Amino acid sequence: MITSVLVANRGEIACRIFRTCGELGIRTVAVHSDADANALHVRVADTAVRLPGAAPAETYLRGDLIVKAALAAGADAVHPGYGFLSENAGFARAVLDAGLLWIGPPPEAIEAMASKTRAKQLMGLAPLDAARVTEADLPVLVKAAAGGGGRGMRIVRRLDDLPDALEGARAEAAGAFGDGEVFVEPYIENGRHVEVQILADTHGTVLPLGTRDCSLQRRHQKVIEEAPAPGLPAALTEELYELAVRAARSVSYVGAGTVEFLVADGRAHFLEMNTRLQVEHPVTEAVFGIDLVAEQIRVAEGRPLEAGPRRAHGHAVEARLYAEDPARDWAPQTGTLHRLAVPPGVRLDTGYTDGDEIGVHYDPMLAKVVAHAPTRAEALRRLAGALERTELHGPVTNRDLLVRSLRHEEFTAVRMDTGFYDRHLAGLTESAPDPLAPLAAALADAHGRSRFGGWRNVPAQPQVKRYEMAGEEHEVRYRHTREGLAADGVRVVHADARLVVLEVDGVRRKFEIARYGDQVHVNTARLTALPRFPDPAAQLAPGSLLAPMPGTVVRVAEGLSEGAAVTGGQPLIWLEAMKMQHQISAPVTGTLTALHAKPGQQVEPGLLLAVVQPT
Repeated sequence: MITSVLVANRGEIACRIFRTCGELGIRTVAVHSDADANALHVRVADTAVRLPGAAPAETYLRGDLIVKAALAAGADAVHPGYGFLSENAGFARAVLDAGLLWIGPPPEAIEAMASKTRAKQLMGLAPLDAARVTEADLPVLVKAAAGGGGRGMRIVRRLDDLPDALEGARAEAAGAFGDGEVFVEPYIENGRHVEVQILADTHGTVLPLGTRDCSLQRRHQKVIEEAPAPGLPAALTEELYELAVRAARSVSYVGAGTVEFLVADGRAHFLEMNTRLQVEHPVTEAVFGIDLVAEQIRVAEGRPLEAGPRRAHGHAVEARLYAEDPARDWAPQTGTLHRLAVPPGVRLDTGYTDGDEIGVHYDPMLAKVVAHAPTRAEALRRLAGALERTELHGPVTNRDLLVRSLRHEEFTAVRMDTGFYDRHLAGLTESAPDPLAPLAAALADAHGRSRFGGWRNVPAQPQVKRYEMAGEEHEVRYRHTREGLAADGVRVVHADARLVVLEVDGVRRKFEIARYGDQVHVNTARLTALPRFPDPAAQLAPGSLLAPMPGTVVRVAEGLSEGAAVTGGQPLIWLEAMKMQHQISAPVTGTLTALHAKPGQQVEPGLLLAVVQPT
């Protein structure tokens, strides 16, 4: 029997595994980088061991240090979670060689399936030869052979772009997984991403635990997932089950795993097998009423699974909350997460609590929110409503995008595919600011500022405040009167520092206010209080390229120097932040008049990287 588990991971998945361990009476051990010294997964574990450094390559990707940590802390088993070393056969062997239990599949199965090139060969498929790709093969997908989560992937539509795509994918994969191997395969446009959860024991039982649809993706990384995959014909579902079981049996698989497919034109195309727990496993848990982590632990202890098909109940949908700005090319965001609270009735898996810092070193996912209901329509409504009412104060997130996606007619009618955001992102991120939010912010700020309530027995002069909201500047005016605060065209029913109630044309609306320095949250709107008089020193020259996020300059375009002619859209600088590479392109066609970025340089948001003077 396992008595103590070290989780070789961080954040949300470590916290989720610790929760099950606690329920089973198993002690928990966390590992952490210096950047994660005060992270939630460290705080909730019974024991924690430091991995010196901050970058994944020197901490969470150091299998030797993690094995030493397990032995030092007295753990008798290791759970890899997902990402990092979860699909690294060498790490699994090192754990077993140290006399520890490995809560995962045999190293041989990982080796066979974790490399996507070898997995395709097992399923009778072969990747393209990168050196022989022709125009007729386009579009193609460059893909990391190890790992997942959208890292190390590039779509190539022009042959001239293939060398850069290969180089960028290799660098990103090496940084995220410690393995820079990539391969090329045909890219199937507008298919649905469907997967099968499997669970296998050491006694020959392999169970398919339903399907999941994960078609809504950005940068090949899933955003919304659901179970079961809606609208699939029964015959196709059975075919997916058979292929998934066949893949598992072909490598003598043990534990939880996922076999992924692209469904297009009524056919299933094998993508890969993930030899680990998936991020989206909670939707399967919800509809089958099981705990997959508990099942993993029981299998690792050698206990048999209950044979026979499992029955699903209802429908479950999961949305991933990211600290990122979808309207700005999904740019990751950092800063303090002041408040994260979801309403009752949904499941929240997170690695953050109020006051935690969102840093630059790791994935920008804040949490997963899961709704379960008797029908798909009810589950979608429940999740969208819960997200809309979630208190989420801090950096910009994708919350509004998630709510709009869940309510989009193409998604509700099950007409979605992996190109959903390519088609609809502009509409889903279109600014729709609440016109009353700035006034509510101003009235809350004005409450109690004066010892005498602000009223004088003379004609009141309007007070003016300015806010930035959704990229636009808003100026609001209000007055102090004998009856209290007032504004034209609006009746102020109530106003204090946290709650403002306004009435327009007989309709009352409530606004909940939270302020953190210059940042103001009004219901779901995020505002920035502006100074009364703009700082003239803040003006920038046209064509200035600013760092959109904190990160590291990993590359500058070859041969680029001041005085060079550039064209609009030409890639100039590459930043690495939160395990992803982000390309910064020339905003206009012109001449590069200044270049400040250098490879290896650490940058903060708003730092001037280069200037392109328009032609």
